[in-house]
Amino acid sequence: MRPKPLHGLRVLDLTRLLPGPLATQHLADYGAEVIKIEDTGAGDYARTMGAMNGATSYFYQVVNRGKKSLRLDLKNQAGRALFLRLVATADVVVEGFRPGVMDKLGLGYDTLAEAKPAIVYCSISGYGQTGPYAQRAGHDINYLGYSGVLDQIGVAGGPPAIPNLQIGDLLGGSLSALLGLLVAVIDAKATGRGRHVDVAMTDAALAHAIFPLVEVLAHGGVRPRGKDLLTGGVPCYGVYETADGRHMAVGALEEKFWLLVCDTLGRPDLKAAHLATGADGTRARNEIAAIFRGRTQAEWVAIFDAVDCCVTPVLRLEESLANAHIAARGMVVEVGGVRQFAPPVRLSEFEPGAATPAPEAGGNGDEILAGLGLDAAQIARLRADAVI
Repeated sequence: MRPKPLHGLRVLDLTRLLPGPLATQHLADYGAEVIKIEDTGAGDYARTMGAMNGATSYFYQVVNRGKKSLRLDLKNQAGRALFLRLVATADVVVEGFRPGVMDKLGLGYDTLAEAKPAIVYCSISGYGQTGPYAQRAGHDINYLGYSGVLDQIGVAGGPPAIPNLQIGDLLGGSLSALLGLLVAVIDAKATGRGRHVDVAMTDAALAHAIFPLVEVLAHGGVRPRGKDLLTGGVPCYGVYETADGRHMAVGALEEKFWLLVCDTLGRPDLKAAHLATGADGTRARNEIAAIFRGRTQAEWVAIFDAVDCCVTPVLRLEESLANAHIAARGMVVEVGGVRQFAPPVRLSEFEPGAATPAPEAGGNGDEILAGLGLDAAQIARLRADAVI
């Protein structure tokens, strides 16, 4: 059995809430040793955010599995000294504070790189380490607003719609952070020199707004939401309500799929409306909408499951968790009695295996500090002094 692909990679995780913790959980899933470092006060306040499952929230538990935890007061000189000793053993440091916070603690990139030149130091923030907005507070909705993404989400004539899948936090703060830090790790392994990885969630959302950019390049501006190719502007791509108030997703962008859709609906006369816009497109969408309202979602699923033309049900998440295909892919696992999403990327000769539940605050402190050479008396003294 081959070792896990990130076996031997040690990550010091200073992040809280969602973007950073999910990024480092992915690293842990693929074999990295992730040490979650929390302050000696509140720590990661995701622990008590939202619905609780025992002493910690479901939210905390589903983005922190497979990690170890050490409490450490980085405002204390002894705590900072311990952190620097840990950095000497690590490959990656991930932090999600506002720019400059780690520098004020004396633990910024330059300091850490001087102590260990190969360290990869990943900073996740809303607006980046530089620029006029660098010190501003923000959340996903703000990053999407500045990047032009939020303006594009919604139906024609309505206001921007707020998704509860945090595009900026997850595409930007989690996945873009993984991309950047793993690129830097590969480089560090080859050259012995690490890098400061500056991840701005606004940048990442902007950099993936491909179709709106194409509209700007071609026409000087975006089309109003609900009027372009992917937001309901053409009959072949959109969401249609069913008789029971549910919905079907029609994604028949390719003509061959649209022809099958029209034949299946018994409306070959609508084939010419494939990419129709304006009055013709509105008329075709209205006729298709009326047809879909004639049957329940289950009835439409039974019909279109037999036709390969990109027409599928819009499921609720609890239905997705029980979906036969998702189950066959092994995308739902149980960790510590809590259902969670499995690692989403499959690798040959790799099985994630059973993960340990999200750690209690400081639950691995003695083990981690013993690994640095501290004896029981020294650890007890640090705990008595509230350093750990």
